[in-house]
Amino acid sequence: MRLVTYDAGSGPRAGALRGKAIVDVWKALGGDPPDGPPSVRALLESGRVEDAAAAVAESEGVDIPASDPRLLPPIPDPDKLIGIGLNYRSHAEEAGLDPPATPTFFAKYRNALAAPGAEVALPAASEKVDYEAEVAFVVGRRARDVGEADASAHIAGFTLLNDLSARDLQMATPQWMPGKVFDGSAPCGPALVTPDEAGPSDAIEIELVRNGETMQQASTADLIHPVPALLAYLSGLMTLEPGDVVFTGTPAGVGSLRRPRVWLEPGDELAVVSPQLGRLETRIV
Repeated sequence: MRLVTYDAGSGPRAGALRGKAIVDVWKALGGDPPDGPPSVRALLESGRVEDAAAAVAESEGVDIPASDPRLLPPIPDPDKLIGIGLNYRSHAEEAGLDPPATPTFFAKYRNALAAPGAEVALPAASEKVDYEAEVAFVVGRRARDVGEADASAHIAGFTLLNDLSARDLQMATPQWMPGKVFDGSAPCGPALVTPDEAGPSDAIEIELVRNGETMQQASTADLIHPVPALLAYLSGLMTLEPGDVVFTGTPAGVGSLRRPRVWLEPGDELAVVSPQLGRLETRIV
């Protein structure tokens, strides 16, 4: 199943893609949740993803043409946006660094989220903004001190994310956060693809295309710390909640390590593409 958050004029709602249409998940389930918004996060918290898949498959008359509603990030209201740094072998090699023995991580905030197809303004404080194509996983069940063997049971699915990074701000301090938090710096989507449809977490292909030119291309088989290891590690440091988004690192080909360097400019068209997870488009303004 491919879950989306859409707004057709009455606020954000959970939907599921069916062909070129969207099925309203909560209508398919028979009604909105009694104690909260009809969101994807509420679906995860209630443990009703499998019920939703069955209801969507059997539903009739609740399709909305996909061209009508506005798509939002699949999880527009996560408690946490956690980024993993230097987690592809190819990226560590191009940076001239040894693969880290322990995952490096940082955070973004909700202001960073941008919808599929969004226009993102370059921050006035930076002159060196870079792209980073990433596969993100979404936590489906509360996770605390989870072992790697049990990690997959806590993952709701996968989506695409572009970790836009202001390199001059990122490298101005020992912490990366200043370059990671500008508004719109985390375009995400288009859908949350459940594991049964996304396939193995170590075989998801990803590509970044800038103005028609492929800049990055890899597979999660190249991750230094694979998805189960990341969930296990993070859950040993903090409680992960349903809807938390963890983006797992970027492969080789970032603009800051090219010669000559490539910085984003107004008018750039970016697409993060995956045969498993879809296509996430962003326009830089």
